[in-house]
Formats: sequence, C-alpha cells, structure tokens
Amino acid sequence: MNSTSHTDTPCGTKMTQPDILPRVVIDFEKLRHINCGLGRFSLYLAQELLARSDNCFEPVFFLPDGCDHYFDATPNAHYSSIKVRPWNKESFQRWVRPIGRHFHKGDRPAIWHVTHQTSKYLPFDERIPVVLTVHDLNFLHMTASDDQPERIRKRLARVQKLVTRATAIVTVSKYTATDLAQHINVDSKTIHVVPNGLTQPAEITHNRPSWAPKNPFIFSIGNFLQHKNFHTLIEMMKHLPNYQLVIAGKKETSYGKKIIQETFQSGLTSQVLLPGVISDTERAWLYQNCDVFVFPSLTEGFGFPVLEAMQCGKPVVMSNRTSLPEIAGESGWFFHSYKPVEMAKTVQDALRAFHSDPQSGTRSQQHAAGFSWQAAAKGYADVYQTVLEQ
Repeated sequence: MNSTSHTDTPCGTKMTQPDILPRVVIDFEKLRHINCGLGRFSLYLAQELLARSDNCFEPVFFLPDGCDHYFDATPNAHYSSIKVRPWNKESFQRWVRPIGRHFHKGDRPAIWHVTHQTSKYLPFDERIPVVLTVHDLNFLHMTASDDQPERIRKRLARVQKLVTRATAIVTVSKYTATDLAQHINVDSKTIHVVPNGLTQPAEITHNRPSWAPKNPFIFSIGNFLQHKNFHTLIEMMKHLPNYQLVIAGKKETSYGKKIIQETFQSGLTSQVLLPGVISDTERAWLYQNCDVFVFPSLTEGFGFPVLEAMQCGKPVVMSNRTSLPEIAGESGWFFHSYKPVEMAKTVQDALRAFHSDPQSGTRSQQHAAGFSWQAAAKGYADVYQTVLEQ
C-alpha cells in the first residue's frame, strides 16, 4: 500500500486527502508492459515524481489494474490513480469516458500528460491542457516495404493529431526534437528536451548464466527488429575469431528468424549466442563482464543500452546515426561503415584505445552519471509548472 489515505470512487479512483493542489493526470498505461522501454520509462519517471518533496501539483496516475504495488517502496508516496482497462470499444465506453465525469465541477485536471506518441488516451474536455512526450519517430527511418508509404502517412497523422492538441511538447533528445520539427507542424510551440535517466547500476553479480560465453565476448541487446541492424554483427564475427558474440532480446520475430538462419548458415552457432529474453541478473552480468558493447541500430530516439554499458565502464561502439552520437557524446566509438571487415576493425580500434587509457572507463561512467531520473522528473515538473502558469 502507498502511504496515502484514499477512498474508492465509482470509476475506480483513489482520492488523496486533502485535495488542494492542481491535479496532473499522467498516462502510465504502459506499465502493463513493464519489460519494454515505455514500461520502464513509466515506472522510473513515476517513482521519481513521487519521491520529489517540492511538487506543486497532485499526481493522478492513469494505471492498469495491479500496478500500484510498484510504488509501495516509495517513501511518502501521495498520489491518486485512475484504473484503465485494455483498449477496446467496450472498455472505452465503460472506463475512459467516466474519467471526464470523475472530477467535480471546477475541479477538472489542470494538465493531462500523454507520455508517449502512440497513446490512444486524451481528455474529452478540450479546456484541459495537454503535455505530450515524443520519444521517437523511428517509423520514418525503417527499411522500406511495399506498404510503408501508407503506414507512414497514417502514423504521421496520429502524431500530428496529438501535437496539434498539445499545449507543451517534450522530447527525450535534441535529435528527436529536430526530427519532430522537420516532419510535423508544431506551429510556434516550444519543444522542451528532457533526457531520460538511468537507474542506479546493478550490484556486481557473480551469478554467471549457465549458457554464458566461455571466451572474451561482445555484447548487444534489443528486440529483434529490422532497424536494430543485428545481422551486420553476424558477418563481422568472422573477422573476430577470438571473441564470442551475445545478442540478447526478444527473437520471436520475422527478423529474429532471419538472424537465427544467418547464424546457422554462416557456421557460427558456437561463436554467436542468441539467448532470447534474459533476466535482470543475466543482463547485469553481461554488461559487467563483456569486453565491449556494440549497438549498430539505425534509428533510436534515445538509446538506453549505450548508457547502461557506459555505466558499467565498458567501451561502446555504435551507429553514428540519429540520437546515438548525442547520447554517447565523446565517450563512444562509431561505426562509419557496415562492411564486416571495417566493423571488426572499428571494434578492435576501440578496444585498443580504451585499454591504452586507464581513465577511459571512469570517463564513460561519469558521462552516464549525467543522465538521472531525478533530473528527468525535475524537467517534467518544470514543464508542468510552465503550463500551469500560462
């Protein structure tokens, strides 16, 4: 239980006592997918907003059933919650519409925060200001397919609808802010850049996974989707015979099947390990024990894995595209070509440069430490305050 006294209302809302601050409804519906990027974003931002002692608003969390327990350990967590069911016509009628009637006359939400650009939830009352967070427009930069132009048009139209409705816009990187302004009509609205944060690094773990590589190894992680560009790593490994490669992440996709097939056809099944989805403990062990982390993704709005590897003091080699140079700063190395020989040379050069400078690991950790959820929560609180003062 959180420490706030509450009463249940007909629409499943818990009300804090006393109710004196302006209410900010924050859409954390993605907590239902706690292991995906937006799920983690929702969890860490919510926890840090609750941990702040100087909030000038009452947070009202838009939550799936069964998610209040995520805030049990947050000291003095004062919030209200509105329960949301999975998106379908029936739940829309039964659960979303009553939100507008829940607040007493003159007590409507002061702000509604749409926390991602794919959200289907908006307040019905047009007088309620909306803060919109845009994480990326990755769909604009995917590999072309026959139906891509029509799909892009529809997705752009959905983002445009949210941007038009928004009073304030937040992006997680300068790159995404530029991408948004180039492809969406933002009028004269200010785009606030609030970078995502990192959690505290995991404690050193000696729980070596049973399937862990026996040789020095290269690590990468992400869902197996085309834009992650993992297939380039398979051919690269032919030129790095003294290393194994671990690519972790959900591989039950069409692209995942392609990677598995290429690994088999290349005769690299003992050199390339594809464990699928891994536990947090396994993830921590791989970050802590890899020789180098690689991230060849072609499009990212932010790029958490890059910073997670730096947090562990590891050399990181990544794509030189989209947000990644911004996020990595001067603490990373970059692929300028995806030819296998040149990729292997970039990895070898990065390892030599990293180990020739005893301060490289420390600088990587210091760079990663500049990204915190405390700073992100303050950034969003500042945006809320700006909107409240308008």
